[in-house]
Amino acid sequence: MLNRRELLSVLLGSSAATLAGCSRSTLPSTGNLFAPNHVIGHQIRDKRVWPAANSAPKNVDVLIVGGGIAGLSAAWRLQKSGLEDFTVLELDGAAGGTARSGKRGTFAYPWGAHYLPTPMAENQAIIELLDEMGVVESLLDDGTPIIAEQHLCREPEERVFVDGVWHEGLYPFAGASDEDTSQLEKFTSEIDRWVQRRDDKGKRMFAIPAAGGSADSQVMSLDQETMAQWMDRQGFTSSRLRWLVDYSCRDDFGLSINQTSAWAGLFYFASRVRNPSDESQGVITWPEGNGRIVNHLAKSCGDRLLSNHAVTEIASDPSGAVVTALDIETNRTVRFRAKRVVFAAPQFLAQHLIPDLTPERIAGAKRFQYGSWVVANVHLSDRPEESGFQMCWDNVIFGSKSLGYVTSTHQTGIDHGPTVLTWYYPMVDIDPRLSRKELLSLDWADWADVVLADLEVPHRNIRSLVTQLDIMRWGHAMIQPQVGFVSSDARQQAATPHGPVHFAGTDLSGIALMEEAFFHGVRSAEEVLSMIGKQVTSVL
Repeated sequence: MLNRRELLSVLLGSSAATLAGCSRSTLPSTGNLFAPNHVIGHQIRDKRVWPAANSAPKNVDVLIVGGGIAGLSAAWRLQKSGLEDFTVLELDGAAGGTARSGKRGTFAYPWGAHYLPTPMAENQAIIELLDEMGVVESLLDDGTPIIAEQHLCREPEERVFVDGVWHEGLYPFAGASDEDTSQLEKFTSEIDRWVQRRDDKGKRMFAIPAAGGSADSQVMSLDQETMAQWMDRQGFTSSRLRWLVDYSCRDDFGLSINQTSAWAGLFYFASRVRNPSDESQGVITWPEGNGRIVNHLAKSCGDRLLSNHAVTEIASDPSGAVVTALDIETNRTVRFRAKRVVFAAPQFLAQHLIPDLTPERIAGAKRFQYGSWVVANVHLSDRPEESGFQMCWDNVIFGSKSLGYVTSTHQTGIDHGPTVLTWYYPMVDIDPRLSRKELLSLDWADWADVVLADLEVPHRNIRSLVTQLDIMRWGHAMIQPQVGFVSSDARQQAATPHGPVHFAGTDLSGIALMEEAFFHGVRSAEEVLSMIGKQVTSVL
């Protein structure tokens, strides 16, 4: 067992641990410790025997396993085609997975994914969804969407805390040497070259969704080394540049540059830029983050979305599949007979739910590694003390092991008074299996102290302002694009249907982005539609 100082040092680094160790301030009097329903998940993994169903299976055309973005997107595509006979089963009490959101009083805030880059013209399916949500104001002649201003991230967007002062922007220019800025310029030029390149089919090297990008060896060979190794080969030694790239990899992948595939690292920077020298695509966001998208998709499902339903088996039969699930609220087993199933849950669950999954598929699923995250929503009675540039939407602490925080009220234009800070922490430094145990072993007071110790670095008086501190622990939060995974046969074959079961989920892309989950949800739905005899014109 670690003592308090050792715990803070492991989770936050020595500087934050030293600051917090000066005096143990009083923790907030109220707060909650949340997590997805891992208890049921572990019981399924351990093959617990559930009570037999006492009623005949309910017939349904399509049964969707998982109510995250992928599952909800599959339902959205089925409805668009006119197929209304589907059911979505979600293990937890709320849909959305890591894109879900929360609300307390007048405040809405994310519990995970909190933004969406403006899609490029070729991503027609997601443009159609955003238009349906009232986000798209108009389209240019080439199909490029013009996003309504109220949905674009309001200025100022981001700042970084360096040497005791907040500075505008994400790169720590304050104190940077000529060599630092020179290497930043060279790195930007290198990214521009990747943005400009096209393969012999005219495809971009990196695109969102990833399936729209090139599969040529010149780009896929990047998956055979880490981002740190690639930077070494390019001569990028600047500690500030390497911090920026490391922060970006931790932000999108929950991995350091020593763990992230160079393909994924370059994808982060190049896929969001339309043309060389352009800025990254504008950010679409809401106070509740991507929970706005979840709520829209879930509402369209109506009573066909069943929460608190844990799928325990997907068995093929002559008519398609029989899906068995535990109704957690009643502790009764229910069954569904479906023509087709969309498996929109993480791949590591497939071997536990599909009894006739082949040994090759089971072995392939073991290549899928997921990182643990902690997200905290810190409710404040007023804005904390600080120095330098004003509070932004995204607020990053240079040198911290956390990702900093986003301000939930920023998008509403409320720049004074009470607010909610959503704080993010990827557990990068510990083996994923061990990090999940550590994640669940710590109590609310432990995590509250970690959160506040980190926030005390830029905001010394923050503990006195906290009225509520709620913490979410994500044990399997994000697929990790480690070296060799994106180009692996295991990842590519995982999307292949298995009998009546079709697969969706962001992990099939190897990167955890809303756009990837949406793509695979729509793709799997179109596979299903074609298999049951529907005429399908792909929107992808």
